[in-house]
Amino acid sequence: MRDQPLSLLDIIPTYLSRHEFALFSACETALGDPNTPDEVVYPAAGLQFAWVKSVVGTLWSVDDATVRHLVEGFYKNFCGDGKINSRRAARALHRAVQSLACDADMPLDQRIAFMHIGV
Repeated sequence: MRDQPLSLLDIIPTYLSRHEFALFSACETALGDPNTPDEVVYPAAGLQFAWVKSVVGTLWSVDDATVRHLVEGFYKNFCGDGKINSRRAARALHRAVQSLACDADMPLDQRIAFMHIGV
């Protein structure tokens, strides 16, 4: 996807059942198109359609520093023992978001932008 944006048309026909987990750090990857509010298809959901078991995306724009802190906290909890298990993704995200809450200067909208879907 280096030469063009990643689209749902690229993702959905792909069979990714061997992949347990994906984390989108780009903005609005768990947000649908406002022009088609009755459709619930967005990049994170597209990976679910391609059989990825667990996906984390964002609902709106997030500062790079916030994403960096969240991803560091997430992976510390997600694979701290050296093993990836998609069943730990929701709890790892929860703990990472909790760690962001410790920063009193971080706005609430930056802390709650992340969403987990899947197992």
